[in-house]
Amino acid sequence: MLARLIVLVLLVLALGAGSSSHGEGSHAEMTPLQKHVAFFDRNGDGIVYPWETYTGFRALGFNVPTSFFAMVAINGALSYPTLESWIPSPRFPIYVKNIHRAKHGSDTGVYDHEGRFVPAHFEQLFAKFAGTHQDKLSLKEIMAMTRSNRDALDFFGWYARSAAKLEWGAAFQLVKDENGYASKQSIKGIYDGSLFYDVEIHLKTKRNKI
Repeated sequence: MLARLIVLVLLVLALGAGSSSHGEGSHAEMTPLQKHVAFFDRNGDGIVYPWETYTGFRALGFNVPTSFFAMVAINGALSYPTLESWIPSPRFPIYVKNIHRAKHGSDTGVYDHEGRFVPAHFEQLFAKFAGTHQDKLSLKEIMAMTRSNRDALDFFGWYARSAAKLEWGAAFQLVKDENGYASKQSIKGIYDGSLFYDVEIHLKTKRNKI
């Protein structure tokens, strides 16, 4: 069961549209990486607490065990680098404005060191890992992508990369098509902060119809 949850839950944490204020400025002023994380800032105060990560995953349709596991993995990996001080916080907050500090060597390079989106690196992912369809990735290809980014002696990166596997696994379950592939457009939506809001709205609309 635990292994299945690890495959299911994968991010970034994620994103949205709108004009609400998030700590250091409006959503429009955020970097793509900040938007990717801001979806889980459920009250818009610029900080993602563990219970907000949990609530965000629940809003995306994940069950209680999966959402709890994601909460522990993501906030456990990303909280400390984003803190305003050197003293660890027992509440494990993630500061949205400082999320670029949680970048590590063992990642895809699609975000630069300031959290900006790098189109050339995004295209390289598909050129390198899209084995069957040039504009789609399978879960196996996505996991191969995360494994290939491991840098020697990047110990924090290895740990954060494990949380990224969880985020990617979860995101894949949301966007895969009937043949088990995630399209380039959907994957870009994970990076640029648009996909998860669309999923939440879709689920709310579906529940209201029922």
